[in-house]
Amino acid sequence: MKKSIICAVFILLTACDKNEVGDISLGAFTTKDIKLNTLVDPIVTGVTCHVASIEADLSFSDPSDSSIACRQTGEITAQMIAQIDKSKSGEIVFKKSKSVFFKTMKIRRIYDPKNQTLMYVSYSTKETSGSFKHSLSTVPLWGTKAYVPQVQAN
Repeated sequence: MKKSIICAVFILLTACDKNEVGDISLGAFTTKDIKLNTLVDPIVTGVTCHVASIEADLSFSDPSDSSIACRQTGEITAQMIAQIDKSKSGEIVFKKSKSVFFKTMKIRRIYDPKNQTLMYVSYSTKETSGSFKHSLSTVPLWGTKAYVPQVQAN
């Protein structure tokens, strides 16, 4: 019974992600790979983020390191920006379990109204080696239908 539970957990942790666009082996003598995933912001659909993270196939806990790059890949409208959470903590747009021990990788969108920029932060919810691992990418609204020109005082 224990073996079947362990096998089921292993399969769930290593199942192919439908958003996976790349898989880079770190060598013949390691079970760790760099997984490259793509995700489209569910509200601001003109933004696509690519996330690189380490996955350890034979471990119950993946490393916390990740990297994120987000770019405008389609139209961004004022209606989309009107729908997002504009609080200082923003909102989670993606999360993925990285361990059976409650570690999760999350991507949070935060809006910077002064600079009219969307910020996407990828981070781990569990401290690793004395720090919480995180990565930041920004998407300016300049040049989109959502950009509002600022009136400059003379």
